[in-house]
Amino acid sequence: MIDDTFVTPLAADLIAVGVGSLQGALFAAGFKRIDLLGVAIVGIASGIGGGFLRDILLGVTPAAFSNNSYLITATLAAFVGMAVPRLFRKIDPVISLLDAVSIGMFGAIGTTKALSMGLPVIPAMFVGTVSAVGGGVLRDMILNIPIALMHVGSLYALASMGGIVVLLGMLAFDLPVIAAGIVCVGVTTVLRLLAVRFGWSLPEQRALSRIRLRKQRQVEEIIEEALHTGVIT
Repeated sequence: MIDDTFVTPLAADLIAVGVGSLQGALFAAGFKRIDLLGVAIVGIASGIGGGFLRDILLGVTPAAFSNNSYLITATLAAFVGMAVPRLFRKIDPVISLLDAVSIGMFGAIGTTKALSMGLPVIPAMFVGTVSAVGGGVLRDMILNIPIALMHVGSLYALASMGGIVVLLGMLAFDLPVIAAGIVCVGVTTVLRLLAVRFGWSLPEQRALSRIRLRKQRQVEEIIEEALHTGVIT
């Protein structure tokens, strides 16, 4: 599907790191009692977290530790993120857009890198999804808030998976990797933003339990009524 000589363009990887760090810093800047160093740390962790998890799963040295450009890019983007909030009246839409683009880019890069290393399609999809959400998970853990991936809310991992499925479909038809990656980012971004706009989410586990309990009670009532009326004995 992808030639084993394929190498992810450094520029694409650095753009993903920069967008992730910028988004993480913007997000952290909205919290009270977090100093500038804390905002910078959250931003840097958001930028390199997804790629770090990706490379660990693939059994290679994390890219952030093999090239100075990654940490420099993450740091500069985090510092920019500290100043940007002053330029916007409403920062939430900007954060949502950057978050959507970030998970799209990391999903595409993670999947293509896994495929180029010989992984089958399903494991490659898993690596791509983990890479996409890794930065956000690390960000939420550092800020000690509910992890966006794990609770009911706008589609997060599923938006990334949607883009990855499109990428894999395009690669199956031998379309250019770069073009497939760009489309993947676009699809993921649109899905994520639509989910935020319209509140799309998966059902809550407790909601499913309540539905099952309600159906069980209805069945019990029908059986009880049938016993009283003599329909069944």
